[in-house]
Amino acid sequence: MGGADGNARLTAAAAAVLTVLLIAEGLTLFGVQQLLLPHIFIGLLLVPPVLLKLGSTGWRMLSYYRHVEEYVRKGPPHVLLRMLVAPILVVATVVMFSTGIAAAAVGHGGLLLGLHKVSFVVWGIAFGVHFLAHALKVPPLLAGGGKGRQYLVAASLVLGLVAAIAAFPLAHHWHNGFSFGDG
Repeated sequence: MGGADGNARLTAAAAAVLTVLLIAEGLTLFGVQQLLLPHIFIGLLLVPPVLLKLGSTGWRMLSYYRHVEEYVRKGPPHVLLRMLVAPILVVATVVMFSTGIAAAAVGHGGLLLGLHKVSFVVWGIAFGVHFLAHALKVPPLLAGGGKGRQYLVAASLVLGLVAAIAAFPLAHHWHNGFSFGDG
């Protein structure tokens, strides 16, 4: 897919899509009890693009530490981002999405919703630092993206849409079963 430069472009494309979806998801937080269905729908839609971004950044990390020349030439991310922010962001992302999906599947608050809320706070801080560190790098990388990368990003969105639509029959369960005072 174009080596280190192609990987950077794929990561940027995934980041751009995620930025739009995360803004939409964030807006649901202003009335999450009333906007629970869109919150869960968008959350499910986000999963494949998030996995794509984790995969592209994981590939960069593995390539760098395997001493692949073009990745070594690009250099590592800043040490604070690499050693502190990235591990926290990845773990918080996995916990936030898994507890959110599990809470939606179970249909009530309790421990799962509490863990979802706590992981969101941790994720929000780590994501904020990550976003600010990389935001200016993304726009130039979006120009001239190859068709393969566009197809991967589009496929991740289609998979997310399929997952969200497939889970929608649980909507009545989500609306009637959640208690937000339990977390």
